Amino acid sequence: MEKNDNETEFADTDTAQPGNSAAGPESDAPPTLEELLQAKEKEARENWDRFVRERADLENYRKRVNREKEELLNYGNKSLIEEILPVIDNLERALAHASEDGLGAVVEGIRMTHGMLLAALKKYNVSPIEATGEQFDPAFHQAMAQVPTDDHAPNTVVEEFQKGYMMKDRLLRPAMVTVATELK
Repeated sequence: MEKNDNETEFADTDTAQPGNSAAGPESDAPPTLEELLQAKEKEARENWDRFVRERADLENYRKRVNREKEELLNYGNKSLIEEILPVIDNLERALAHASEDGLGAVVEGIRMTHGMLLAALKKYNVSPIEATGEQFDPAFHQAMAQVPTDDHAPNTVVEEFQKGYMMKDRLLRPAMVTVATELK
């Protein structure tokens, strides 16, 4: 009667006794079922670990892309707004130096334009930084000069040369200010 390869393999493993094998560990004997099972379990663990790592990498990638997308949506128009701020500064200077002598309609037009620009910026969460009378904060103010005075506490903003602006929680431009110091 002929035996196929599987029967031969099982017959060999059934008769083999631990410690009774004539062949040593260096022999070319086929691996036992237990060894094969251990090898497959090891391979399954490695595949599972690789799957878990790849899944974590994918999740981290998704989070990073969502963060970058949110950042772009929130601050993507920052450069445009920074270009508009000098226009607002010039309108404010024009209003500060305008007189009502015969130019009331022009001055009123400038006021309306200024108000419209500020309203448009407010829609994009742009707000001016309050500086005059506030404590000097180098994160939001840029000191252009120091003035010794008794009228204000030391390190207080006395005058604002140029308004600073915030966009949400990010500084667009610091306020340029004069800071009070002690009289000597």
